[in-house]
Order: sequence, then C-alpha cells, then structure tokens
Amino acid sequence: MQWTLEVVVVPVSDVDLAKEFYEKRMGFVVDHDSDFGPQLRIVQLTPPGSGCSIVIGKGVGDEMAPGSIKGLQLVVNDVRAARDELAGRGVEIGEVKVAGPGGFRPAKADDDLNNQGFAFFADPDGNGWAVQQITARS
Repeated sequence: MQWTLEVVVVPVSDVDLAKEFYEKRMGFVVDHDSDFGPQLRIVQLTPPGSGCSIVIGKGVGDEMAPGSIKGLQLVVNDVRAARDELAGRGVEIGEVKVAGPGGFRPAKADDDLNNQGFAFFADPDGNGWAVQQITARS
C-alpha cells in the first residue's frame, strides 16, 4: 500500500492576505477557493511540481493558532536560485545556510549544498518555512 501526504493545513489570520502571499510571492497555484458562507472558506494552493498542497481558510485548522506551524519544507535543486527568486518577489528570506554538526552556518561559494543547504522564511502570520536543496538522494 502506498501512503501519500497530499494536504497540510496552514493556520492563518487573514485568508486573503495569506492567499496573496502564497499565490503572488511564492508562486503557488490556486487549486480552488471555495467559499461556503461566513463560517467556512477553503483555499487550496500547490507549489509548482509538488504532489502536496496547503490549505488555508476559515473554519479549517481553527484549533491551531495562526503562525503556529514551524518546519514546513520545500525542496528544490538549487537553493541559491530559489532564494534569489523568492527575494525578488518580495519574500523576506534569509541567506543560504549549511547544516552541520554545530548547527547552521552561512554558506560559502564552494559548499556542497546537497541535502544540507537551506534558506528560511515565514509567511505573514509567522508560519515557518525552509527551502532545502536536494540534488541527489541516497
């Protein structure tokens, strides 16, 4: 049996602001924006090329405080290019860092970033994201 993770609920305080951030700044595709009335609105967005989407809205994930999700991760084959692209779209994203035994340190030009290169950012509510470079898997 195959098990796939296909949707992650991300708690937000302002659905329209979050939708704009994920669609315009992050480049996620809006799969649907379903408004079922004052108590329920579901917006599903998917990163380009991803099999997993996020859901934001009203009446979904209300048991979680906006900004309480940390450690969401996007995987790319070039973290430096991805970081530059997001910064160019107005995302406040940190510099590329390398994970190692002592934690994270700033990346150097000659670092091998495969599996250990990261850049970090947060959405308007403070939900924490990482962009990780994976160019080859074991």
